[in-house]
Parts: sequence; C-alpha cells; structure tokens
Amino acid sequence: MYNILIVKYGEIGVKGKNRYVFENKLIKNIKNMLKPMGKLNVYKEYGRIYVDLEDYDYEEVIEEVKKVFGIVGVCPGVRAEKDYQKLKELALAMLEEKIEEGAKSFKVESRRGDKSFELTSQEMSLDIGGYLVSQVKDRIKVDVRNPEIKIKCELRENHVMVYSDTVAGYGGLPLGTNGRAMSLLSGGIDSPVASWMIAKRGMEIEAIHFHSYPFTSEKSQEKVRDLTKIIAKYCGRVRLHKVNILEIQKAIGLGCKEEETTIISRRFMMQIAQRVAEKRYCDALVTGESIGQVASQTIQGLTCTNASVSIPVFRPLIAMDKTEIIEIAQKIGTFETSILPEEDCCSVFSPKKPVTKPRLERIEKSESALDIEKLIQDAIDNIEVEDIEF
Repeated sequence: MYNILIVKYGEIGVKGKNRYVFENKLIKNIKNMLKPMGKLNVYKEYGRIYVDLEDYDYEEVIEEVKKVFGIVGVCPGVRAEKDYQKLKELALAMLEEKIEEGAKSFKVESRRGDKSFELTSQEMSLDIGGYLVSQVKDRIKVDVRNPEIKIKCELRENHVMVYSDTVAGYGGLPLGTNGRAMSLLSGGIDSPVASWMIAKRGMEIEAIHFHSYPFTSEKSQEKVRDLTKIIAKYCGRVRLHKVNILEIQKAIGLGCKEEETTIISRRFMMQIAQRVAEKRYCDALVTGESIGQVASQTIQGLTCTNASVSIPVFRPLIAMDKTEIIEIAQKIGTFETSILPEEDCCSVFSPKKPVTKPRLERIEKSESALDIEKLIQDAIDNIEVEDIEF
C-alpha cells in the first residue's frame, strides 16, 4: 500500500537562513544509511524530505531511516497524482486497514497545499470525514478530540497524499554539522552511550581505547571493536585508535602512591586522547563519566582529570542515573555487548582503596617522579588504528 516515506525533523526547522545546510546534510545522511539496501530516491519538496519506496518493504526502510540523527519521525504514506476523489479513496483504504488492525475511533486532518482548490483545509476534513463515515458505517466512530488514529490528507499542486502513523526517530542534529570529537571508549556500558549521545548532537565521532595487553585479553579488544561497530550503525565509519598503556601503568605502580594510581592513569589517558584528537582535527573529548559513579568520578577526581587537558571534555551522562544509561544502551543495542565479562585496563590495576578526594597539587607532585613525556610518546608511537563500519 505505502509508496512513500515522509521524514519529519525537529530542530532543523528553526535554523533560519542556515536551514538548507542542515536539510542537505540530512538528505545525504539518509542516502548513506540506505545505500546498503539500494539506490532509493531521497529528496526535498515543499519544505519536507521524502523517500520513494518503489518496491522496497516500507518497514525495513523505516527501520534504517529512523536511525539517522536529526529525524524526529518517519511517516509511511501513499502518494498519487492530483485527484480529489482519489484522495478520498486513499483515505478510505487507509482507514479500512486501521479498522482491521482494531482501531475504534478516528478523525481526519487535512492540508490544502494548492490554494486554488475550492475547499479550505477545514472544509476538506469535513468533506472527507463525511465520505469515510458513509463508507465504513458504524465499524468505527469519529472522535475529533481524542481519536485513536488520525487520517492525514494532503492536496498539493501536483499530487495528493495520505498517511497516518508516525514512527519515532531519535531527533538531534544531522551527523557532521557540529564538528568532530574523540571518544574515550571502554568496554563498559557508559562510554558507548556517551558516544552515541554526542553523535546525536551532530558531531562526527572517532574513538580511542586504552588496554593493557597481555594483562587484558584480545577478547576485551574484540569486545570494544564490536561496540564500535554498533556505534558505526548510527555514525557511519568510526576510526578506532587502540593504545596499550601497560608500560605507563607499570611506571605509575612503581613511582606513585597506590591509592592515586587510578587518577594518574586517567590523566595519562586524557593527555594521550587530546594529542590524538588534535592530530585528527577533533575539537573535544567525550567520556562516559557520571558524578559519583566510581571513585575517580567524584567532583575532585573530575577536576584532576580535567586539569590534564586543554580542550573541552563533553560528559553527556554526567547527571544520569545508571538505570537511565542502561535504558539507552538497550535501546541502541550496545547493552548486551557491554555486559560481556571481559576485564579492562582500569579494573586490572585498580587499587584496593582508591583516593576519592584527590588534590591536584598532590597528584601533580606524584607525577613529577615519572618521565611523563616519554611515556606518552611511546604509547602514541605504538597506536593501532582501524576503520570500522557496520
């Protein structure tokens, strides 16, 4: 029945003179998302974005389109050549389908895009509604205030269109409209969600993962690769930088107080991430930190890690509860992979009693016993890089 998708967007609609930039980027991103399925026609018309379905299964296409950031909803519809009687017939066919699905009440909403047509939008709704009632009799009732479904009818200058359902998208802004960020990606629940949330705001994402091979296994790295692949489903190709910090952790263990090892290790990770980010033209770092979730994520701990870098650090989960983070992880498909029991570099060398209220001057004094520059450069020189696509 359906031969077209109507793509609805939110924030893009209030972008003023720059709106076309966001719309064009959104169209490009939709085309890229649908490329594995074939060459579907995606275009802008009357201030809207459409996808012609041709012979494709509309549910399969919607499933892909709704993943594109910037889209708040996708409506499957039926489009035909301009003919008012045809519009009524399409509305009836859609209503019949909804009755079969169990709908109990409806209303008609109309839009007259062709101002030369003799009926106003409100008059169209009354006329089409009357026609539908005469055809379906008492199998469904009219409810203009709180209908179970809405039959939306449009008459444009060169076509008519009917639609009803809206499949929710994720909203946000089109990927690539707000710069680039480097995400510190562990194998846990939080950092993949943080990466996804920042990408949702239009930022292209690269990822950097720290490991302690052979103290951490190759399986733990494969787990992170799998998480990156899931993120790439929404973000396109993601470049993954894998950094072995075993020698750094050994040096910290020998030269610093045990309770400070987590914070100092974190500061090294941030500095390495910044250097890689700057080399890759990324404008910010992204972490999955949430206040108070672990010892290093107290306000004092975050202050110490922030002080190690000079570029912005985005923490989209900072005030979220774990249950909220898990809900998003389940929604985007990362949760089941994140909970696989593989150790990461932080858990392997975690002290028994980590400091929870570190003071920056004390941490910096402890670090002075280390050859920071050499340790960082050696780690960067041995980075492994992989481009990952879904």
